[in-house]
Amino acid sequence: MNIKKVAIQGIVGSFHEDAAQRYFGDEKIEIIECRTFRKVCQLVDSDQADIAVMAIENAIAGSLLENYGLLRDYHLKITGEIYLHIQMNLLVLPGVKKEDIVEIHSHPVAIKQCAEYIDATFGEISLDESFDTAGSAKNIAKNNLRNAACIANERSAEIYGLEILDKGIETNKRNYTRFLILSKYYHHSEDANKASICFEVGHFYGSLAKVLNIFAENKINLTKIQSVPIIGKPDEYSFHVDIEWENSNNYEQAIHQVLKNVSSLTVLGEYVRGERKIYDV
Repeated sequence: MNIKKVAIQGIVGSFHEDAAQRYFGDEKIEIIECRTFRKVCQLVDSDQADIAVMAIENAIAGSLLENYGLLRDYHLKITGEIYLHIQMNLLVLPGVKKEDIVEIHSHPVAIKQCAEYIDATFGEISLDESFDTAGSAKNIAKNNLRNAACIANERSAEIYGLEILDKGIETNKRNYTRFLILSKYYHHSEDANKASICFEVGHFYGSLAKVLNIFAENKINLTKIQSVPIIGKPDEYSFHVDIEWENSNNYEQAIHQVLKNVSSLTVLGEYVRGERKIYDV
């Protein structure tokens, strides 16, 4: 049996790796660690990885515009999605207590999401920013840093042998990240009920509204619209839209009508929508 090679930004123990493991479940996968999202896409584009798992939006930080650009640059296809609840924890080496901590390590976004906890618990403390939450956990374990803590998920604690001093320290308890499952090749799913498309419209009044009305008229639910600047074309944008449907015929009819009202249209993927569990505060 072939084992899927899955490229992620970050290392084993990161939220990206957690999302990959949850999405593929019991299916055996090989994680390929990458420092940047561009490297992730390059590996899939060059067939060095079968699949990429890439964050596209966060409930607090918003859309990752850089990653929309990478979808365009590498023409990768969306074959699925998964929503991951983002819970932050304060991790330390076994035996380390709060009074021992003089610095906190983590990704800058994670630090920002836990700012209230940090201020209330430690006040003025040194903050060390890194490219990955799991990388911070690995660094503390590898270098036996007994005066430091990191902010990361439970999986990082398990993998790198750290203890959780405080759990769920993020300010917003309903924080989630949406991850896309990407492939170089198109995969058709008979059960598809969601699509991500990208289009451009003429530079005149009402052009975008006309396209959006087509979806409404065909009972297509518009779940997201993101404008992305077109490089080399000042004041012009491409529109990335996520749509959902109950009846596939409605979707096909809508796409047929949209084609007549846009200057370009790309279907980035048709797939089964991911479930997002609402967590109690």
